[in-house]
Amino acid sequence: MTVPEPRGWNTWDVRTHTGMTHLPSGLWVRFGLRDAAGAPVLDGFTWRNGLVRLGHHTVDGSFAEVTVESGGVELRLTMAGGPGDELYVRAESAGTVVVEWPDATGWRLDRDGDDVLVAPTDSAATVHDTGAVLEQRRAAADAARPTSGGWYRDAADALTRAVTWNTIHAPDLDRVITPTSRDFVSVERQGFYGSWALHAWDTFFTGLVASVVDRDYARGIMAQILPFADAAGMIPNRVSDERGTTWDRSQPPVGALTVLSAYLAGGLSDETRDRRLLEATYEGLLAWHDWWPAHRRGPHGLLAWGSDPVDGDPESATLDRTKRESGLDDSPMYDEAAYDPATHTMDLADAGLNALHVADAEALAAMARILGDDATAARLTAEAEDARATAAKLFWDDTARQYRNLRADGSHDPHVSPTLLYPLLGGFPDAATAASIADALLAPDVLGGDRPLPSVARNDSGFAATYWRGRIWAPMAYLAVQGLRRYDLRDHSRAVSGALLELFLAEWETHSAVRENYPAFDGEDLTGFQQRSDGLMAWGGLLAHLAFGELAEARPDGWRFAHPGVPAELANLPLGDGRLTVTAADRLVVTLDGVVLIDAAPGVVVTAYRRTSTEVSAVLTGSGDVRIHGGPEVVTVDGGTRHVQFVREGTPA
Repeated sequence: MTVPEPRGWNTWDVRTHTGMTHLPSGLWVRFGLRDAAGAPVLDGFTWRNGLVRLGHHTVDGSFAEVTVESGGVELRLTMAGGPGDELYVRAESAGTVVVEWPDATGWRLDRDGDDVLVAPTDSAATVHDTGAVLEQRRAAADAARPTSGGWYRDAADALTRAVTWNTIHAPDLDRVITPTSRDFVSVERQGFYGSWALHAWDTFFTGLVASVVDRDYARGIMAQILPFADAAGMIPNRVSDERGTTWDRSQPPVGALTVLSAYLAGGLSDETRDRRLLEATYEGLLAWHDWWPAHRRGPHGLLAWGSDPVDGDPESATLDRTKRESGLDDSPMYDEAAYDPATHTMDLADAGLNALHVADAEALAAMARILGDDATAARLTAEAEDARATAAKLFWDDTARQYRNLRADGSHDPHVSPTLLYPLLGGFPDAATAASIADALLAPDVLGGDRPLPSVARNDSGFAATYWRGRIWAPMAYLAVQGLRRYDLRDHSRAVSGALLELFLAEWETHSAVRENYPAFDGEDLTGFQQRSDGLMAWGGLLAHLAFGELAEARPDGWRFAHPGVPAELANLPLGDGRLTVTAADRLVVTLDGVVLIDAAPGVVVTAYRRTSTEVSAVLTGSGDVRIHGGPEVVTVDGGTRHVQFVREGTPA
């Protein structure tokens, strides 16, 4: 089932967020203002123009709030739609509010001052109920939404709104979809497509962000691109109504990584996690994984970005298209590359791609084991080990003492970007080498500093602080930081995540923006179409997601809870077990539906935490006392490691 279901009132129409559309009837209503000349302004509101502040938006449209402006006059809309047939709206402004609708047979629009009701003619609803309904819906929305505080400030709100405001209905598909940005995909909002488009890695990152909001919602997003795969299993770079499908190329293989992460975060053990998410995506992701080595073998038998020749598409099988498969369209890493028609790839083997494919295999193997496909799990594990050993050897540059992309002539390419941290995500180096690589790459003049992980190193000859030539991109940062966390390089991951969180919050608090990309220098304003940074792109929420992982992170061996060193809170996270809240203050406290699961001193780190119907287990490190619900009275750690396991009734296991 698609979540939200395509029925009732919601901001389904990609062209407007200052109104709602009803499904399946297609009835619409939208709101605007009159300008100084008395003309109605209804079409001038986009993420780039006229947005003042986004309010909360529930997944189902039962509550949404937004403030826009035209000519210095603000309009605040509070809307209560949802699965039913009645829409209540309060439209407040010092100017003249314009209401437009088609005056459809069988429907009525009632207006009383600021309040508007649209309902079937035989509905018993009255416009005078608007105030009470709005307050009821607001309270229900507040009770269900994830929240954050302290160090995170309003990051959870920003993350949520960047997803829910972008869910639309595609009439030609008759489907609800969530592109990464409604502005980006709509020509009428200065976008690049007709009325919808889906992109491969955008979709999976959007689904991962949505998993913080609602598990069913995230599952629908993760699966929405899979039906567009070709017969060989290739998930296309893009599919859209107006520009069709990119049959020549794909995008970075991040599907299994993000799906597994969302799955793990959905519960405290496999008993309560969303198995349906794995079932809905596994076969498609496995076919996509196997497509890469069959179609993208480049120099030295390693994986390389490519583009296949497609009849009738003169731009296919070109270097430009191979760059687009990387997702890093104009990255300096590929400035000197060439297209090899024999392999349909670049003549440059990419360390980041090979590392992602190894990590993809590991994630798929984990999914396979959960689903009982042990034979495939064994195959993927063996393939990952072989690919890791080969790639780690060939991409290693003895001179740089780091990994580098590999040219066809056997030399290593000098360009440096965060993708050279992806080998950590793929488990290429030993622990000491991983730490050395991180230290070197995260130096302030390379990829570190107050605005870390620019898309190319600051001391690279191609750095220009524009688009993929230096801006900071959340997907790239997410993958790089996950590599740091694989080796438990927490000093680095904490510093990087914290700096990126501040960047994320600055744009949100100043511009109500969750960016396509973020400025590499202080003082740069990315508002406006010409700046090439969409103002509400869901994957920007990954920067908040990364920071959340410093407090609470679901990992394959169980949950990790740690005090980040400053007061912080994540509340109301949607798990299959209930609603999880993690608070770092004088102590680190984890609760589930108000019941305290963990109460620890701030110097204690809890890892491998699992809570099944019969037992609880965890690993405790650091220093201090810990109380775990249902377990021993107090457990103390003093710089060592303690393993705790007990049955839920409290009897030692």
